[in-house]
Amino acid sequence: MVKRRTVLLGGAATAGALVIGWGVMPPRQRLHPSDPLPQTRGQAALNGWVKVGADNTVTVMMAKSEMGQGAHTGLAAILAEELDADWAQVRLEMTPIDDIYNNLATVVDGLPFHPDNDGSMKAVAGWLTAKTMREVGVMMTGGSSSIKDLWLPMREAGAHARAMLIRAAAAQWGVQATECTANAGWVEHTAGQRATFGELAAMAAQQPMPGKVTLKEPAQFKLIGKPLTRIEAPSKLDGTAVFGIDANPPGLLHASLVMCPTRGGKVARFDAAAAQKLPGVKHVLEVAPYHGGTGGVAVIADTPWHAKKAAAAVTVEWDHGPAATLSSETVMARLAQALDQAKGFGYHSAGDVDAAMQGAATTITADYRAPYLAHAALEPINCTVQFKDGAATVWTSTQVPGLARRAAAKALGIDDEKVTVHQLLLGGGFGRRLEADYVAQAAAIAKVAGGAPVQTLWSREQDTQHDFYRPACLARSKAGFDAQGQLVAWHNISVGQAIVPQVLVRTFGLAGAGPDKTTSEGAFDQPYEWPHARIAHEIVDLPLPVGFWRSVGHSHQAFFKESFVDEAAAAAKQDPVAFRAALLQKHLRHLKVLQKAAELADWGKPLAPGAAGEKRARGVALHQSFGSIVAQVAEVSVGADKAIRVHRVVCVVDCGAAINPNLIAQQMESGVVFGLTAALYGEITLKDGQVQQSNFHDVPLLRMADCPQVETHIIDSAEPPEGVGEPGVPPIAPAVANALFALTGQRLRALPLKLA
Repeated sequence: MVKRRTVLLGGAATAGALVIGWGVMPPRQRLHPSDPLPQTRGQAALNGWVKVGADNTVTVMMAKSEMGQGAHTGLAAILAEELDADWAQVRLEMTPIDDIYNNLATVVDGLPFHPDNDGSMKAVAGWLTAKTMREVGVMMTGGSSSIKDLWLPMREAGAHARAMLIRAAAAQWGVQATECTANAGWVEHTAGQRATFGELAAMAAQQPMPGKVTLKEPAQFKLIGKPLTRIEAPSKLDGTAVFGIDANPPGLLHASLVMCPTRGGKVARFDAAAAQKLPGVKHVLEVAPYHGGTGGVAVIADTPWHAKKAAAAVTVEWDHGPAATLSSETVMARLAQALDQAKGFGYHSAGDVDAAMQGAATTITADYRAPYLAHAALEPINCTVQFKDGAATVWTSTQVPGLARRAAAKALGIDDEKVTVHQLLLGGGFGRRLEADYVAQAAAIAKVAGGAPVQTLWSREQDTQHDFYRPACLARSKAGFDAQGQLVAWHNISVGQAIVPQVLVRTFGLAGAGPDKTTSEGAFDQPYEWPHARIAHEIVDLPLPVGFWRSVGHSHQAFFKESFVDEAAAAAKQDPVAFRAALLQKHLRHLKVLQKAAELADWGKPLAPGAAGEKRARGVALHQSFGSIVAQVAEVSVGADKAIRVHRVVCVVDCGAAINPNLIAQQMESGVVFGLTAALYGEITLKDGQVQQSNFHDVPLLRMADCPQVETHIIDSAEPPEGVGEPGVPPIAPAVANALFALTGQRLRALPLKLA
């Protein structure tokens, strides 16, 4: 243990001791921002996370973006629980940009360690990473981390504020604070005196910050664990909710673009003469390919229609860039060649897999494939910027407000502090709004507007064809069995692009180095007790930009892994559930999830024919991602036209403490629908460097009439909460593929799933 006195020595010893001392201390406090929170009349800020008004409203400061996942409701409930507020008095306000709101959990979880690794190296790396991200990280909503990241900070903020309110009441009444309690927005004394939080707020703000506070035990929870209604639901129902596309500051102008059809291309030269003659046109300008985006020409006009018509009238000669000759065929050929030669970076190994394979009585091998995918959020890319008097205001839907501010500032040539970002609701994010290309682009366009605010809005086609795509990926799996049919060896190698190095370059200008966990997550970080195993990934560089897509590497690696587990079960002539259970004897939480899903789905019992007399079959998949364990059993049929129909999905999840069962069920259902859309239809193809898909007619979504019945069961748990926004996605594709094998005997090893 490092004593405080060691940092009092002089010279080099002092510097070394300071570094050691910094290393062993926990991340710095996350209660108080660098600058006081903005307060309206009658409000009192008790810390960086909560303000109490004289009208007895409790305003929870929200550092995470709301994109339909319910983070605002869950996080507000956590703080309100420890504050002992009444749910009806809770309001929300987006936080300013400050380091106390940096996301620590996502980056720590991104370290390439196996979940079963409990060694000192993992502990030290996680500790130091959290400390570093507290100081130089980013505000971010992603990685299914909102609740996990703020579980303790929000609880501590609520508990500290409660203690200050109680102290204020005790001082006002001349009693001991230990004689007072908080309950449903009131502070009460044992003798019967009562005061609302609002009556005590101003005095509470003057109280010294309490030292260590005692957090509630789960048995004391009144809000956590309850199916509270979503806090933003009324505004979405009555139309008052404001999304990025709804920004409408006075004097708003509108910008439309024509962008290079080749992803990553730019303008060689353009002629705007015809466009400038059209009604309502204010400006026509070239726009550079910001932050890994694509260049183009923008038209600013008085209405969206005028801007769109004028943009179509611009004549452009393009510099198509390095992706000009890229096609889906060349991509897959390049990946196939890499797979044949790959050794890859080993993310997980156990025993001696080569010797075990050589000694195996039988082996099986299979290759799997997944395509590029677009995010296809319902709200297309947009951003509104006003640049006036050397300062800027940005209205946008973003998952990274700090990076959005930085991107706008850089595009405008001003300091970050001169940019104000208004975070609005997101009409879907799925990782696309982790990028800042569209913010920089909108800022550059607004720079020429003479101080007027300008909304830059992409068409649906531009959104689809200028995305940062989920990487295409190939994988080869091999399993070895002994003479009794028991699995003795497991080998997996995958090839594809890496996301993190690209993000580091386009966002921070940093050259990425070291392994990228997202390339192999879902393959190496799983609970199966393979006696001998090696799991690796080989990075293949290609000119198409890739980005984070809902569940990231898990989205395709789960399909590869769980499909091949089923192949191994079939080769061993074992039931798929029993085969998995045998590999989970030391992982009781996972085993419980698997067995519960099988029980609820009536696994092993005959399925009655459907209403039209079609035959049905079940398939199972188990997968761990973002800290949560999910098992899904899909009930599937095939029509005479070979159309695949999923009728029922039983979904069991262990996500640690269930903050709000409604939110968890909604996210599991959402994950199933999102994952089924990708499994049955999702594919981005390229020809001459250009994306061939454009709109929902050729990037279809799962229709309501085709949605299965989804039954979610949440395992009761005393563990800390884990992610729920993404873990419902990965298991559904392999569960459906495994059901199709049981039904038809065809083993589908490529996404999207199509029967021969």
